[in-house]
Amino acid sequence: MDMKEIKCKNFVGERPLFDSHGIYVEKCTFNDGESPIKESGDVKVNECTFGWKYPLWYGKNIEVSNTTLLEMARAGMWYTKNISFADCTVHAPKSFRVCDGVKLKNCVFTKAAEMLWNCKNISIENVSAVGDYFAMNCENVAVDGLRLDGNYSFDGAKNVVIRNSVLNSKDAFWNSENVTVYDSTIVGEYLGWNSKNLTLINCTVESLQGMCYIENLTMKNCRTQNTTLAFEYSTVDIDIVGKIDSVLNPYGGVIAADEISEFTIEADKVDPSKTKIVKK
Repeated sequence: MDMKEIKCKNFVGERPLFDSHGIYVEKCTFNDGESPIKESGDVKVNECTFGWKYPLWYGKNIEVSNTTLLEMARAGMWYTKNISFADCTVHAPKSFRVCDGVKLKNCVFTKAAEMLWNCKNISIENVSAVGDYFAMNCENVAVDGLRLDGNYSFDGAKNVVIRNSVLNSKDAFWNSENVTVYDSTIVGEYLGWNSKNLTLINCTVESLQGMCYIENLTMKNCRTQNTTLAFEYSTVDIDIVGKIDSVLNPYGGVIAADEISEFTIEADKVDPSKTKIVKK
């Protein structure tokens, strides 16, 4: 498709490129005015700045590169299908909601509160994000290299694979299903509560009352640091390198570790015979 080129322009006011198709936008600035490229498709944006709300709603086949969204470009990308961001910096909250097909590569999100809600088919590669409630109720997510500082991440998410990441995130993976994390570090209280099929492989975990109320928790070749009151009311298959500080009332399964400093099981709450402890 031959694309119409729009270069080096300063746009002011609402909907300056509304319902545009087959356009290449470069070195442009979108100042005050909502929805500058709403209802558009087959759009490429490069080296632009968005300064106001709702820049890319209801779009299809959108490629954004080397672009900055300022703080007031909030709720920037909603109800859009097939959208990619590469080498971008976003200072606005509530980016991406109810989107299908999101690719994020080499991006920084400095105010990522309520980002990626109710989206599906997501690829995240080498991304840094700061903000609470990241990726709530998302489905089919592939992550490689996410640095996240923000609580309540991936709440209600399904079919998620995370690699080579660092999550500083209280209440990560609550109510989630089919989440697998490889070669990553997770720090935060109450990790994984009320989830189903949570698997951690070659990970380091630090969590007060972490991994509780989980149906089918698997940990392979993991380390736990400052992790106490773990696995309460969870069914487990646990292989820990080194020490677990304390374990409380697992529902059942196997826990293997070099040492468990404190193990508490209350027969009036769970059946002790259903949990096997293996000292490595």
